[in-house]
Amino acid sequence: MAQNTALLAVRSALFWLVYASSTIVYGMFSPLLFLLPLPRRYPIVMSWTRLNLAALKSICGIDCRVEGRENLPAEPAIAMSKHSSTWETMALAQVLPPMAWVLKKELMYIPFFGWGLAALDHIAIDRKAGRNAVRQVVEQGRSRLQAGRWVVIFPEGTRVQPGKKGRYKLGGGVLAEASGYPVVPIAHNAGYFWPREHFIKYPGTITVRIGPVIDPAGKSAAEIIAEVEQWIEGEMVELNRDAERQRG
Repeated sequence: MAQNTALLAVRSALFWLVYASSTIVYGMFSPLLFLLPLPRRYPIVMSWTRLNLAALKSICGIDCRVEGRENLPAEPAIAMSKHSSTWETMALAQVLPPMAWVLKKELMYIPFFGWGLAALDHIAIDRKAGRNAVRQVVEQGRSRLQAGRWVVIFPEGTRVQPGKKGRYKLGGGVLAEASGYPVVPIAHNAGYFWPREHFIKYPGTITVRIGPVIDPAGKSAAEIIAEVEQWIEGEMVELNRDAERQRG
């Protein structure tokens, strides 16, 4: 077991070296990207996610499979995803069409990493702003959707440990109710393989499961979020069991 742990630690260290160095390189050039229109900037920054996901697979043995791609609508939508790892912040960008994240504005201040985020014109909010934060999500989210971009929200607001559940907040439901755009729930078990605030990464296959579209028509924000929560947490029972089996 000690030998196994040592090997995992070495592989994780190698991955972090790739992750950190690529973030610095991309971050240094990110300010220059503002000279380009967003459709040109987006694929350049997204190549950073592809690079690190490839490194994660080859170095740490973490792969993924995506189920339910047929549920993705042709028009822009609001994706609401489980949040248990850093992994999904990179991987969902490869699964979904061009999108804007709803994220805390503090992330924009991180050197190099934050500069890359700024180049993608995400929805950065002050989570302490209460009702004003929700208003920002609605106003900016609607503008991104009307421009043809998806909006991705973590309804629990922060990463939760595998097997746990946070409180599902109303912000995404308010955006769906106000804008009329469809909602796509997403469940995954990435937290078992790239655990929150853990250095070591564990090999295995992450499952991303995309649920059926939720039509917000005639529903309140609370009803929309209740449907999202019911579907995601219902799927997490099986996904958690599969991840635990892989981890042994």
